[in-house]
Amino acid sequence: MLRALRLSLAQMNDAPFKRVVWLGLALALALLFAMYAALLLVIQLFVPDTLSLPLAGEVQGLGTLLSLGSLVFMLVLSVFLMVPVASAFTGLFLDDVADAVEARHYRHLPPAPRASLWATLSDSARYFVLLVGVNLLGMLVFVISGGLGMLALWLLNGFLLSREYFTMIALRRLPPAEARALHRQRLLRLWPAGVVMAMLLSVPLLNLLVPVLAAAVFTHLYHLGEARQRRSS
Repeated sequence: MLRALRLSLAQMNDAPFKRVVWLGLALALALLFAMYAALLLVIQLFVPDTLSLPLAGEVQGLGTLLSLGSLVFMLVLSVFLMVPVASAFTGLFLDDVADAVEARHYRHLPPAPRASLWATLSDSARYFVLLVGVNLLGMLVFVISGGLGMLALWLLNGFLLSREYFTMIALRRLPPAEARALHRQRLLRLWPAGVVMAMLLSVPLLNLLVPVLAAAVFTHLYHLGEARQRRSS
């Protein structure tokens, strides 16, 4: 894993990587702001601007207060939602990152076929829904456990991210059944890498770069694993 991480970090300044980083950054921020706008709309529709409270009397500006508070809430929520947000765009750009990694480090390989747009969008949507549910549940566990639930959330997200990234990389060169079987076979090597990516995704601002880094890391992990298997056979 350390070698894969080192090689990926060394390539982050390549033009294809930077292009995907900026495009993914724009789309991720757009999705987060859309979610914030939806929350703000719900507050403005259902919370009155003035409210009469016992003893306190009439309280004004409640909607504005909650709207400002919702901004802080969304900043905290983004720590949990960046995992599904990042994953939503993984499939859209994964081929570009994997192609760049293979062109630099694995030039002996033939070009990998690209997945269809429909397959890419459906896979991204499926993982997004799954990860939103997992991370909202994780946020609840985090609150009621005094923060200890973050470790469980990293472990669970690490498993899901390793499965998603590695399987999508493997699908570029293997049938679906073989790609899933390969992930199960190498799970103990892949899971720690997924946990590291999940931890980085919990860091605001840095988490916007992680999808590209993760795609590169798991591309290396796939090919390094293939090379190790050939040497041992």
